[in-house]
Amino acid sequence: MRDTLDESGRDANGAGNDSSTNESTNADRRAFLSKLAASAGGIALAGAGLGLPATLLGESPVQQPDGSKWLVGLKAKHRQLVDAYAPNEGLPLAFAYTFMSVQAPNDPGASVIVLRHMAMPLALNHALWAKYKIGEAIKVDDPTTKKPAVKNPFYHAAPGSLLVDDMGIDKLQAKGVIFGACNVALHVLSEMFAPNAGVTKDVAAKEWLAGVIPGITVIPSGTWGVNHAQEARCTYCAGGGA
Repeated sequence: MRDTLDESGRDANGAGNDSSTNESTNADRRAFLSKLAASAGGIALAGAGLGLPATLLGESPVQQPDGSKWLVGLKAKHRQLVDAYAPNEGLPLAFAYTFMSVQAPNDPGASVIVLRHMAMPLALNHALWAKYKIGEAIKVDDPTTKKPAVKNPFYHAAPGSLLVDDMGIDKLQAKGVIFGACNVALHVLSEMFAPNAGVTKDVAAKEWLAGVIPGITVIPSGTWGVNHAQEARCTYCAGGGA
């Protein structure tokens, strides 16, 4: 286990993603965007700009999340947003940990993590990772078994399994890190992975909404969250991985 991370998120040997990993990540992105385009069929949004296309949400109307109070606790002088658009071996979480760990004791700083695109499932509990085969679907391995994760490896992680224990989602939440999960990605990915659990897309969407880790806010969209966090004076840090 490494106790420190450099700013790029690479290890001490400079290791990065190999070509096969990049090709796989690009394929995931194309699949996500194709599903989004096919589901939406256009760019018309409902209500005050916080809704989703009706075709994306299915036949039944789904109440859109209210993100108005999402950043209400953001008061520190030094604020950083981590834009987690890919799992990237959990490094978006490590970036937030690193930022928080070097702040002055009298000004601890604040970190916001937006889980969007293929990183959105990091916001889900263990039961959903098992039922929907999320580790296999988004190509995230359990750091202890080295096999596709059947539980969220970044939530209540086993000691020593992560680069740093304190980069776990629950540990970051305890330090005041604010998390937002993309509602658009939640609906698109739950529909994509519904066959893994043998359920309909409507059942999957409801289960995913109910299975978001307590304390993580479902926000209208990840890009909406990235924008609002920057408007709240957070500097931008790319989560990387693609």
